[in-house]
Amino acid sequence: MAEALAGKKVAILATDGFEQSELTEPRRKLLENGATVHVVAPHAGSIQGMQHHDKGEKVSVDKTLDEVRPEDYDALVLPGGVANPDALRTNEKAVRFVRAFFDAKKPVAAICHGPWTLVEADVVRGRTLTSWPSLKTDIRNAGGIWVDQEVVVDNGLVTSRKPDDLDAFCRKMVEEIREGRHERRAAAE
Repeated sequence: MAEALAGKKVAILATDGFEQSELTEPRRKLLENGATVHVVAPHAGSIQGMQHHDKGEKVSVDKTLDEVRPEDYDALVLPGGVANPDALRTNEKAVRFVRAFFDAKKPVAAICHGPWTLVEADVVRGRTLTSWPSLKTDIRNAGGIWVDQEVVVDNGLVTSRKPDDLDAFCRKMVEEIREGRHERRAAAE
């Protein structure tokens, strides 16, 4: 299994206020499966993790948004935490970066509050996904179909609700990235 993602390059887009386990656990699983992983952030240096309401550890930034191009990556991961996606969804470079993965039909995995950035990127319309429950209305208002499940996969988009779902989230994330490019189903009319 260590080579399941050999040759794959994955961006984890985050900023200060990310939920610690929702970045570190997917990064660990990606690395274990042979992927090259870059933590991408709006600024260089490090970003502050959170363990719910308490400060967690800082994580080094590998690349800034100014240094990367979506076409250089095979997949994208969006960790949650409240402050992290709230800041990213107000950053136009971050929103364009996220949207580009959907335009290219590349796998995207988002957990907890991570789908907030998907809403801002206008990529949830017609898709079934899950998130932290407080995002349910935002997702529905953006045309998404929100469900309360441990993990949901919709044509290359993997979503989960919370840190307790990380095992299922990581397993499906690896499967979708291994599979690669996803063709979008025609929306039912």
